[in-house]
Amino acid sequence: MRPGIDLSLATTLLLLSAPLAAQGGPARVPDFDALAREAGAWLQEYLRVNTVNPPGNETEGARWLQQVLAREGIAAEIFESAPGRGNLYARLPGSGARRPLILLSHIDVVPAVASEWQVDPFSGEVRDGYIWGRGAVDMKGHAIIELATMIALKRRGVRLSRDIILVANADEETGSSGSQWFTSRKAGLIRDAEFLLNEGGENQTDEQGRTVYYGLDTGEKIPFWLRLTARGRPGHGSQPTPDNPVARLARVLGRIAAWETPLTVTPPALAYFQARATREQDTQRRAWYADPVAALRDSAGRAFLTGDPYHNAILRNTVTLTGMTGSNKTNVIPPAATAELDIRLLPGQDTTAFLADFRRVMQDSAIQVTQLSTPRQAVASPVEGEVLDALRATLDRMDPGALILPRLLAGYTDSYDYRRLGIAAYGVDPFRTPEAEGYRAHGNDERVSLANVRFGVEFYFRLVEKLAR
Repeated sequence: MRPGIDLSLATTLLLLSAPLAAQGGPARVPDFDALAREAGAWLQEYLRVNTVNPPGNETEGARWLQQVLAREGIAAEIFESAPGRGNLYARLPGSGARRPLILLSHIDVVPAVASEWQVDPFSGEVRDGYIWGRGAVDMKGHAIIELATMIALKRRGVRLSRDIILVANADEETGSSGSQWFTSRKAGLIRDAEFLLNEGGENQTDEQGRTVYYGLDTGEKIPFWLRLTARGRPGHGSQPTPDNPVARLARVLGRIAAWETPLTVTPPALAYFQARATREQDTQRRAWYADPVAALRDSAGRAFLTGDPYHNAILRNTVTLTGMTGSNKTNVIPPAATAELDIRLLPGQDTTAFLADFRRVMQDSAIQVTQLSTPRQAVASPVEGEVLDALRATLDRMDPGALILPRLLAGYTDSYDYRRLGIAAYGVDPFRTPEAEGYRAHGNDERVSLANVRFGVEFYFRLVEKLAR
């Protein structure tokens, strides 16, 4: 054993020397325990490739994925959407009887402050039954599960009715420029795809590890970020002026903060609430979940549904004040004051109509409104269909009786760019995690348990095989 090699990686390398299938032809399913150990070793290596965005350096991550695939006889191409911003594409051919399935991930990760972590965030260290590192959850861990799924299908010689396409994009965390470029410039490689699996979904467990639900993200809200700028006469703070831009902006922001945007039950939200109703024990709450449209007409039902931050977010366009600037000195009236708003619109919303309503709420036409994000039109994927059926069949085998919650993602992912090509995209998480672990994804001490890696390789293999056989 060479100095510094991880014990888990060494064990994996020994496992690789043994045949995964019995004599007489490939088995229907892999040895999931062995595959999980192999995937864990891959994840350790992948976490050590620093792809913090900015600057991203995703080409290095793409090259690492390419090398692993090459060892399995799977060719992969790398396309740079900008210098150093690599996007990986690989395709495992099927019979062509059905349209392809895309397994999507992003290579970049958010920054990590090493002094705030218990371990080096780029070490891939195994400790206390977890693999630690920036991206372990968001979303290099997920990417490794997809990688392991494609490789396992290839090794087992599974007869596929559709091609399996593996795509890893650059720059999801700061603007999705990689997916925008790839779906525009390389659309011919993926335009024939029918379905796509990506991050999202969220499979929640309680503190005892029992399943609460498995999520299936079928759509997501669209960012419509704005900057407001008020201008006025600068001066000394000791002599107040009627056109103080800070005061003017504050009055407008007060009206915006008090604005209750209209409540709307979209098809994904309806499916989510009706699924919740099937497990609700309280009679009144069950009725509200079962018919959210009626619940919103009732003051108590409306208070119940909108009292939960996630429920409120999937029922309306949300407007959140996230940043303000004015003077950098207490005794100076600045010439301008600005505020930035994180606005998320429901699927089907018209940005022009929303902006007209927004200006009416402002009641100040002198405030400059600047759009910070490119207007988009959200498209939700169908809730019912093959993906939901395959997920049910997979869970009937692995976690019988588990609740599946179709969900509308309050944030957004690269799935948007693929949906606009007519590809039905879904967020399906390969891991089961308690709610308390969720803060680690963009926070400190991000990690994924070895048990989750084991669950994930079987869960995704069975799901993808079900969709592709």
